[in-house]
Amino acid sequence: MAIRTRLKGLTPEDETVLRAVGAHLGSLASRDLKTRCVDGLKHDAGRWAARKRDLTVESSARWAGSITKASHDQWALARRCQQAYVESLEAGVRTLERRLALPLGAKGARGEPGGYRSRREWFAKSRRLGVLKDRLAAVRADRDAGTVHVVRGGRRLLNRRHHLEEAGLTSEEWQARWEAGRRFLQADGESGKRLGNETIRVTPEGEVSIRVPSPLAALANAAHGRYVLSARAAFAHRGQEWADRVEADRAVAYRIHQDPDRGRWYLTASWQRRPVPALPLEATRARGIIGVDTNADHFAAWHLDASGNPVGDPKRFGYDLTGSSSHRDAQVRHAVTRLLRWAASCGVAAIAIEDLDFASEKTREKHGRRKRFRQLISGFPTGRLKARLSSMAAEHGLAIVAVDPAYTSRWGAEHWRKPMCTPARKVSRHDAASIAVGRRALGHPIRRRTAPPPAHRSDEQGHRTVQTEPGTPGREGPRRPGSERAHDARSRTGPRTRATSASNTVRDARRTRRWVQDPLLNTV
Repeated sequence: MAIRTRLKGLTPEDETVLRAVGAHLGSLASRDLKTRCVDGLKHDAGRWAARKRDLTVESSARWAGSITKASHDQWALARRCQQAYVESLEAGVRTLERRLALPLGAKGARGEPGGYRSRREWFAKSRRLGVLKDRLAAVRADRDAGTVHVVRGGRRLLNRRHHLEEAGLTSEEWQARWEAGRRFLQADGESGKRLGNETIRVTPEGEVSIRVPSPLAALANAAHGRYVLSARAAFAHRGQEWADRVEADRAVAYRIHQDPDRGRWYLTASWQRRPVPALPLEATRARGIIGVDTNADHFAAWHLDASGNPVGDPKRFGYDLTGSSSHRDAQVRHAVTRLLRWAASCGVAAIAIEDLDFASEKTREKHGRRKRFRQLISGFPTGRLKARLSSMAAEHGLAIVAVDPAYTSRWGAEHWRKPMCTPARKVSRHDAASIAVGRRALGHPIRRRTAPPPAHRSDEQGHRTVQTEPGTPGREGPRRPGSERAHDARSRTGPRTRATSASNTVRDARRTRRWVQDPLLNTV
């Protein structure tokens, strides 16, 4: 849980102290991160304690603990990103090797791309394969040695220093952003301590004070080496919950940072909430469910009752995933908030969503020139959505049911789009997919009931739609083709001379043939 407020009313002296303390602790954090990266895989509890002792001399024990923990978390994040990069390169190498082994112009099958279209493209991709293999070998060597590459303040911002005109920045603006990004003014909370934090302390009345590092003790304006800010902090969102924790001396972590573009200072308070016990699946299905289909620019949702029947009209919650990371995160948060409020008003206990993961689908080697499609699946906020939806749904008392996304869009459009359309309501493919997602979460088949027997056996009747029992293995997979048609019972090798009627042999086969249903196609 994290809440944020603006520190209004800071004096120039307050800003000078915050800059001085943040720069001093930022230099210590940079040095400690370098030490942690040099240790690599050889780091242990003894090295951690030694780093903390060295930092305590130039700050304090609690500041040193926050710095070492932040360095360790940063190194662990870099390792996870490094492993993700290795997996992405491995997927690209596998795809290139497979496509290069196929003949030119070969068709793809089972969702896999085919061969390249020309010798020129084949040659270019063979060179790219060598480049990816070299990159993969270098990254694997770094991973095995425990070497990571981290830039405090951000590598993107660092690279902008050499392209200020393209970024639309002056050297002074870039320097302000760089210094703001490398400051360190964050402290972890401690349960049982006064107001939940001894380093950055915020009282229920809003008084903010920080512990000044020992080399900057002359800046303190209060007892025990503390500096009290002139501004008062007031949390509008979940302020009462924060005040209850502070008065009970429960741990609260704080972070002070500056927005250099606006010239504002902000205070963020965060704490850990107790995990919510998971509800049994049958309990989540008792009052119906909300089926959600995730798309590149909106959530398509529909309310389903316990029997799997759609109730009311579909809902759409849009978002815009262009722009900065903070803008995208805010868009997802706002869309999820609207979705959860509507779900709570429907009286359901759970939300069903597809368990999407495009980690192995984003490589450009698989989709080739389909750049817009790669951008589309890369824009899906799968990881951020799962984290946001899980934490925010717990606040509303709702459970999350993740379902297999296979065939939801196809079967939803085939079986539910047309029946749910009315003269006053147009149902999109995404709305129909939300019904499919909800029915799968409720344990009901997506495909509709079996049609009644046809009036006669002529080809114009079409095929029958069939469902299977819920316990039948493979019922959600693709169906096997049915029995062959009667006019295919006998192959013709010679030229056909009569076009008006079939032979007696074909008519006899049509009379004696019995329709036997596939065991996987049981009717419910």
